[in-house]
Amino acid sequence: MTPGRPGGTVAETVPTGNTYDKYGSTNPVVRRLMQGFEAALSELFARASPASVLDVGCGEGVLTHRWAEQLGERRIVGIDLEDPKLRSEWAARQRPNLEYRAMPAENLPFAANEFELAAAIEVLEHVPDPRRTLAEMTRVASRHLLVSVPHEPLWRGLNMARGAYLRELGNTPGHVNHWSGRGFARLLGAYGEVIEIRSPFPWTMLLVRVG
Repeated sequence: MTPGRPGGTVAETVPTGNTYDKYGSTNPVVRRLMQGFEAALSELFARASPASVLDVGCGEGVLTHRWAEQLGERRIVGIDLEDPKLRSEWAARQRPNLEYRAMPAENLPFAANEFELAAAIEVLEHVPDPRRTLAEMTRVASRHLLVSVPHEPLWRGLNMARGAYLRELGNTPGHVNHWSGRGFARLLGAYGEVIEIRSPFPWTMLLVRVG
């Protein structure tokens, strides 16, 4: 690990996919938390009402595919790092308006304003340089950013309360950046106008107007 950038430390390797399958969990507590998370996310996505979407760090494509269904024939592209396991998941989640690509987020091969919305859902806590990733997302988005991260230090406290990752003081594997709700809003304010903040326990979620 390398010390350094705002928000925490930087890992040599960025993980792909979900450490824990929160979308498919049958745990009643996790399911209740995810209901709040997904309800808030759905409302912000509806408010943005995008005609095209770039989903940065799309993981297994669960949300990407869901959004593709909502978009109908409108374009959506999901990107993540190269991983055979992810490609297998992508193959199972296909639609005519949906494309997956393996690439890093720091240098996106898309034109300025190519998408109306760029999203990074539970991603920025993992990336080595969140500011560079956000700058690229802002460049390719003509209207909105939609982003979420774990709310700290609450997230780590909850992990420790359930006896998880105790040696790491509650830090989920792969989380190299950490923000409070206010800190994350300040960060995003450098890239556009924060027009709505949601706090579905225990996350922070923002819709930002760019352009």
